[in-house]
Amino acid sequence: MRVKETVREAILEDIGRGDLFSLVSDRRKVEAKVIAKEDGVFSGKLYVKELGEMEHIEIEFLTYDGTVIKKGDIICYVRGEVNRVLMYERVILNIMQHCSGISTNTANFVKLVKDYNVKLLDTRKTRPGLRVMEKYAVRCGGGTNHRLGLDDCLMLKDTHLAAIDDLHLFIRQARKRIPYTSKIEIECESIEATKEAMSSGADLIMCDNMQIEDIKEVVAYRDDNHPHVLIEASGNVTKENIVEYAKTGVDAISSGSLIHKAVWLDFSMRIENQ
Repeated sequence: MRVKETVREAILEDIGRGDLFSLVSDRRKVEAKVIAKEDGVFSGKLYVKELGEMEHIEIEFLTYDGTVIKKGDIICYVRGEVNRVLMYERVILNIMQHCSGISTNTANFVKLVKDYNVKLLDTRKTRPGLRVMEKYAVRCGGGTNHRLGLDDCLMLKDTHLAAIDDLHLFIRQARKRIPYTSKIEIECESIEATKEAMSSGADLIMCDNMQIEDIKEVVAYRDDNHPHVLIEASGNVTKENIVEYAKTGVDAISSGSLIHKAVWLDFSMRIENQ
C-alpha cells in the first residue's frame, strides 16, 4: 500500500519550505481534538496514524475506520508542540474528510442493496495519486474494490474491442500470455454482444448502460448456458435506480460515483489547552 508515500506527498504539498507560524511560535505543549460536525461513516485513521508516527505527533483515536459516527463525536486527540500540531492540522483534516466522505457515500449505496446477493464495486475513476486511499475508503464503507490497475484483470472495453478483429482468437491468445490467475472481463452494450463474449471464453461480462429488462435476459441466458460467468452491471448507477439493477440477478454493480461524487464529511480541530 502507498500509505507512507501518500501521506508524505500531502505534507510536502501543504508545508512547502516550512510553516511560517513555527518561526515565531513557542514550543508549548497543546492538546487538540477533532470533532465530527455531521453524521457518517469514518475512515482515514490508517493514514492519519501513519502521519503521527512519521512526524512524531501523538494521535489518540476514539473510533475506527468503518465505524458509524454522529455529529459531535470526538474522533481523536492530537498532542504535541503547538507549532507541529498546527502544521499538520489541515493535512489531518483533509485526509479524514475526504476518506470519510467516500465511506459514507459508499455505505449509503450498500444499505440500498443489502437484501440482495450482489457486490457493490468501485471503478478506476479516481484522483491521480490517490487511488489506493480512495479505494481503501470504499472498503471502509462496505464496498468492494474492482481493479486497482490495468495489471489486475484484462478488461476489454468498447475502445479495445474496436481494435480487435476476431474476439475468439484474441481471447485464446490472451490466455497464453496473461498470468494464469488473471481474469478476462468484456464490456458489452447489447444482448448479442454478451452472448458472443460468453462464447469467446470471458470470465466476466459487464452490462454497460443496458436496459434493466435486457440485463435480466442476459442473466437468464448466462444461467442456462454459461453458469460460471460473472455478470456486472454498470453505467449511470444512482441511489434511485440501484435496487432495480440489484433485482436483475447480477453478481455485482459498479459505480464510479462512489468516489467521484462523494461529498467530504465535515470535521474540525480545536485546541483544548495550552
